[in-house]
Amino acid sequence: MVAKSTRTIMPSDLTYTPAAGHHWLTPLYDFGVAVLTREDRWRTALVEQLRPRPHDVIVDIGCGTGSLLVRVGKATPSTQLIGIDPDPAVLARAQTRFSAAGLSIELHIGFARQAAELLDGRRPTKIVSSLVFHQLPMEEKEAALASIHAALRAGGELHIADYGLQRSRLMRVLFRSVVQNLDGRLNTEPNARGVLPKLMQGAGFPSVEETVVIPTPSGSISLYRGIRSS
Repeated sequence: MVAKSTRTIMPSDLTYTPAAGHHWLTPLYDFGVAVLTREDRWRTALVEQLRPRPHDVIVDIGCGTGSLLVRVGKATPSTQLIGIDPDPAVLARAQTRFSAAGLSIELHIGFARQAAELLDGRRPTKIVSSLVFHQLPMEEKEAALASIHAALRAGGELHIADYGLQRSRLMRVLFRSVVQNLDGRLNTEPNARGVLPKLMQGAGFPSVEETVVIPTPSGSISLYRGIRSS
């Protein structure tokens, strides 16, 4: 089975930061993530936290080149998987990866704030996002979380792996040197100050946990979990 793709009209007034910070770096994105983020450790921890089950409908917001979805698909082949990303170039790479892995995964071109609209009434059990929110402007962080909350069914789970509070001087220096050099300071600084749990709570997730903090060569990456109560 191969990946399925559904093309969506993009809002003309919205822009996005490419996966690697610049479009010309897209071919190097997977290599950069592997080298600079201790990818295997945090992706493994994220899949374990996600606990995919055969009955799950799991949506990856900002799925990029599909690395996480492949791991989830291999862990539980019968899980229904959906990927959303605004960048057609990385989705093309994801399709190639899914086809090689023999996975059938539905893809949509769109923004995180469009999650509920793109899912068109389907209510996923779990939504996951990795290395996306630090790139979003504050209003997009808030809009994305609101849309995710609206899309999830009651009791549905949100799992995020991203740069969070940079607790030590070393992690702050690494974050500034790597992430903020690539993605800029304005959108990334709130993450470094630990804003994500508060934003998740503000979007309607009453109990938010930071489950693990992983130091990396580009700053610390935190895993978060929130559950929609109603």
